[in-house]
Amino acid sequence: MSRGPTRRAPGPRAREIRDAALALFAERGYAATTMADIGAAVGMRGPSLYKHVGSKQELLAQIMTGTMDDLLQTFRVAVAGCEDVVERLRRAAEAHVRYHARHRLEAFVGTREIRSLEEPHRTDVLRRRAAYESAFRALLAEGAEAGRFRIATVKLTSYAILDLGMGAAVWYRENGDLTEDQVVYQYGDFALRLAGVH
Repeated sequence: MSRGPTRRAPGPRAREIRDAALALFAERGYAATTMADIGAAVGMRGPSLYKHVGSKQELLAQIMTGTMDDLLQTFRVAVAGCEDVVERLRRAAEAHVRYHARHRLEAFVGTREIRSLEEPHRTDVLRRRAAYESAFRALLAEGAEAGRFRIATVKLTSYAILDLGMGAAVWYRENGDLTEDQVVYQYGDFALRLAGVH
């Protein structure tokens, strides 16, 4: 059983290794990727690679916990200083979609490889994921109680809004017909409609 991710100085080499692992996990899957594959992608052999990272499991945990920490911070920044619950929901939904449009590989690996995490990493990631979902549900519940939202089920509405980001991660491309801002704004509208805002 692995221990929690080792806290290492996030130097440029460590970031390069993390990015190579992310790309390989997305392309081949965690199970089919070896540390030798990751080393080859950055031009490093075993002994040098292990100076920067302890294990493949540690890399996966760093990617997934880092992604959830980024999402939680993005949410907090998006809603900070805003009193209106409708505007907070729009800002949170737009930030959620924008993050997923910019971090497609993290979204893909985060969804597919949760089963590959060992303890305590799996519990750490699931706890962060639950906190993120709860933040959206708290917004929806507040708006419903204030009469600003008309929703049948807070839980299902939160899932539907969160799915907007996951969907954008699948299909959005920077060179597509729609700009990132266009996608984000329209998806913000979709989130408000899902919440029953008129």
